[in-house]
Formats: sequence, C-alpha cells, structure tokens
Amino acid sequence: MLSHYEKMRAGQWYDANYDPDILAKREAAKSRAHRFNQIDPADRKEAETALAKLLGDLPEGLEVMAPLYVDYGDNIHFGKHCFVNHACYFMDGARIEFGDHVFIGPYCGFYTAAHPLRAEARNAGLEQARPIKVGSDCWFGANVSVMPGVSIGSGSVIGAGSVVTKDIPENSLVMGVPGQVIKTIDQDQGNSFTNEP
Repeated sequence: MLSHYEKMRAGQWYDANYDPDILAKREAAKSRAHRFNQIDPADRKEAETALAKLLGDLPEGLEVMAPLYVDYGDNIHFGKHCFVNHACYFMDGARIEFGDHVFIGPYCGFYTAAHPLRAEARNAGLEQARPIKVGSDCWFGANVSVMPGVSIGSGSVIGAGSVVTKDIPENSLVMGVPGQVIKTIDQDQGNSFTNEP
C-alpha cells in the first residue's frame, strides 16, 4: 500500500492536511526555505549552499531572490541560467520543471495542488498534485499564477497578472485572466532589445 507521500508523487488523491509524514516533510522544507530567506544577500556562498539543500541540486547560473516559498523543495527542477525574483511560491506536491533561461518575475505562483469540488472530500484534507512543465527561454511577468497540470512551451512570454489555466504552445504571448494567447512570437524577427512587435 502506498504512503500518502507516494500517492502525492504518483498523482493520486492523498491526505494533504493530516498525514504525519506529509506534514513533517512540508515543515522541514519550510524550515530550509526560512533559513535561505534569512541569509544576507551579500553572502552568495551561504545562500547557494542553503538553496542547494532546499532544492536538492543547484543548476549552473540559477539565481533566486529571497524570499522564496515552497511546499517540499525537492520537486522543483530548474534548467541552466534561470532567474527567480522575490516572493515566488512553488506548491510542489507534483514535479515543477523549468527549461534553461527562464525568467520569473516577483510574486509568481506555480500551483500543483488540486482539491475536490465536493466540500466533504475537500474538508477531509484530500488533494491531488498535477505536474507543471515550462520549456526553455520563457519569461513570466510579475504576479503570474500557473495552475495544476499546465505545460508552457519554450519561448513563451506570460504577461504580468495572468492566470494560466491550460497548456500554452511554444512562442506564445499570453495575457489575461484566464490567460489567452494574444499572438505568436516570431523569434527571428525584429529588434530583440525592444518590446516592439
């Protein structure tokens, strides 16, 4: 029989609120995040060490600005040269995966947790975790929310304040609540140093 933690990682319904093992793992991760968040930004070596303990590895060129919030930490996977701005939250019951060169603005949230619609099941603490996958070369403006189970294609730009509820094709400009594809980005056209179309 699978533990609730194993059920969570397998995408099955699990007890997110009352299982002692789940609660202990989440508390330990939040303690590691708290330690990272208290480090003087000038002490880059100590910050890198704390971040590696939180995430389980430290990809080349990863830069994360405190504060950072997680549920477990070890289910967040960054590619090379990613940047995470202040006050981002990664609800990583399921895997959250980023390609290379992903820029994440402040106050963004990546939420893998889904809850039952029926109050009785929800009040029993049941939850299901669905993975999020982000390709390379993506940019998230400030305060973007990415919902459970979403995949975002490489080269996409998600405008500030957008809520992404469904899969996004490569090279898409997305804006709004819910997020809508406004246009396809031609990566080979125009001046790459301006926001001109």
